[in-house]
Amino acid sequence: MNQGQAVAPQGAGKILPLFSSLPPLALYIHIPWCIRKCPYCDFYSNRLTGELDEDGYIAVLKRDIEEALPLVWGRPIISVFIGGGTPSLFSAEGIGKLLKMVHSSLPIQPNAEISMEANPGTFETEKFKAYRDVGINRLSIGVQSFNPEHLKVLGRIHGREEALAAAKVARACFDQVNLDLMLGLPGQTLAQFQEDVKTAVSLDPTHLSLYQLTIEPNTPFAAHPPALPDEDVVDEMQSWMEKMLPEMGYQHYEVSAWAKPGCQCRHNSNYWLYGDYLGVGAAAHSKLTFSDGRIVRRMCVRNPDAYMKGDDRGRTPFEETFEVSVKDRRFEFMMNALRFINGFPTRLFEERTGLPLASISDPLQQAESKGLLKVSPATICPTSLGMRFLNDLQEIFLPD
Repeated sequence: MNQGQAVAPQGAGKILPLFSSLPPLALYIHIPWCIRKCPYCDFYSNRLTGELDEDGYIAVLKRDIEEALPLVWGRPIISVFIGGGTPSLFSAEGIGKLLKMVHSSLPIQPNAEISMEANPGTFETEKFKAYRDVGINRLSIGVQSFNPEHLKVLGRIHGREEALAAAKVARACFDQVNLDLMLGLPGQTLAQFQEDVKTAVSLDPTHLSLYQLTIEPNTPFAAHPPALPDEDVVDEMQSWMEKMLPEMGYQHYEVSAWAKPGCQCRHNSNYWLYGDYLGVGAAAHSKLTFSDGRIVRRMCVRNPDAYMKGDDRGRTPFEETFEVSVKDRRFEFMMNALRFINGFPTRLFEERTGLPLASISDPLQQAESKGLLKVSPATICPTSLGMRFLNDLQEIFLPD
């Protein structure tokens, strides 16, 4: 086989060129500690029981990045996202050291979006200002609700007044602020959800993330499920939101994301459009594309102590590393890209997967015949029916 060629998927009938260009590359940094684990959360995090060793963790993140350099050499970083857990447990000085280390190790684009998640329960006015001063330019605040009873049921460590204060100070400090809200909460009425949204909009965030609460396996809510609103009530919440938020100045650009014009989250958009990301930190995931045609996923070991200790040679330990198969990359791309309200450029499928569009012609036709998808030479876009039944649309692209 000549360099620059790969075997086409079965039935494609030709030799495919390998990736002529690589997708955009983002950096994700996972801070795995939080004050208390919320009963609905299935993201990996550990309850902080002692003093947080910021310098020790940053040193290990540096090791992780340096070991990954041969995999991403020379590729510019378009965005940095510090998530968790609760990254705002770190001091501003610690975040400053972390970002300085990142800038010295990787080619961060001058206009890169640098986001950090923050919890209102770890909010301090001077701390937020200091995060801005050390280089954070976008703050994402996990409010979830402004209703005291709902916050209590969700196990949040903050109350309504703390959420309001954190959002106000964040907006005063940052040009870009996201607020996370949830709908379909235990006992939540349509009027209560409307009040949450109106309160959030009154704080003038540039971005809103609105997620429906789902009961995830291996969570306290899965062991003891709370009574959730019925589907009709949740549908009313969704319909009201889709009608009112555009009137309030927010564009619906992804199934759970709303933004003021020009304020879409670049980091998450890169995920959804099957871009690459280097994940560092305990439990962090990476997706990396290589010019030889491979797409590789890997996940760092989950346990923070094991991650910081390293393997028997002092290197970053991984729980899994695997190459994404041809059939899986087709599904992965469509599962993510179909989340966009306005769809995606048709050419992007081949650019990001290395496969011809013909490799998904059958499911495309099936989805189009069901009225779930609009396919044109330039774009592939979910219909309003397709967005309403997004899971059904995505399942059409599942491997046999």
